[in-house]
Amino acid sequence: MSESDDPPVEKRVGDALAAAEETVAVAESCTGGRITSLLASVPGASAYLTQGLVAYAYDTHRTLLGVSRETLDAHGAVSTECAREMARAARDRADATWGVAATGICGPGGGTPEKPVGTAYIAVSYAGGWGTETSKTVVEAHEFDGDRREVNERIARRSIEALNEAIAARR
Repeated sequence: MSESDDPPVEKRVGDALAAAEETVAVAESCTGGRITSLLASVPGASAYLTQGLVAYAYDTHRTLLGVSRETLDAHGAVSTECAREMARAARDRADATWGVAATGICGPGGGTPEKPVGTAYIAVSYAGGWGTETSKTVVEAHEFDGDRREVNERIARRSIEALNEAIAARR
């Protein structure tokens, strides 16, 4: 089977989670629910998709997800640190095995020289068993090209690919 014949990544993620009896929760900002929508589009998603939270406004990163004021003040909502806290919060608040988060700037405005339009931080967080010290969170930084819709889609797709890669690495 060629790569083009493979099922979509959201289906592969769903199959892997269902087979392992694991769950995932999503916290997203710039993608506005697109990651959750892609995961939920797979038949049987209710077996592994626990929740999707959209913290689009700056303040909701703190009030909905518990991202610390210190992180927001020091690094902003579009940062490695914020993405890490978002993924952990999604995972822990839903009591899920996995948490995935994305925060970024889709444009056309909002970019800066330090964080141009297309900047994104994607985090995947795994909850290991209690006392095993195997819990882990990984954050990726990206700069995607395209218009607002394209950047949004690329961030959402890469988030699911990152989750798929993390799941495969745990097997």
